[in-house]
Amino acid sequence: MTIALPDLAAMTAFGERIARVLRGGDVVALTGGLGAGKTTLARAILAALGHQGEVPSPTFTIVETYDALSPPVVHADFYRLKSPNEAAELGLDDYREGAALIAEWPDHAGGFADEPACLSIALETVGDGRQAIVEAGPDWQSRW
Repeated sequence: MTIALPDLAAMTAFGERIARVLRGGDVVALTGGLGAGKTTLARAILAALGHQGEVPSPTFTIVETYDALSPPVVHADFYRLKSPNEAAELGLDDYREGAALIAEWPDHAGGFADEPACLSIALETVGDGRQAIVEAGPDWQSRW
């Protein structure tokens, strides 16, 4: 499914749609080039879940946690990983326990598309806006 995201309001509404059905154990895997809107979408999801305040890009910290949200959320940016083994070294499985994962550059961590609770979103620049190409895993089918 392809969703047009012509402006920030559309990106925010898309994040709200995801947040309404997000559960612990889910993965929202965000792919796209630099500047495609991955962090912007992550921020929209977190805001829709009730996070107030700044949402730093986890490019340098790699992992940011939002334990007070329901469900708790782990926002990770795997851009700087050199191999998927580094995700295990970070203790990613421990962070994910009971939490939803928003993963930017998921391929750098080995990918998550084979997980039934993965919502894969490829963001592309189209003119001044974006489009999202969405693939819902089996656990998302009834929710999406």
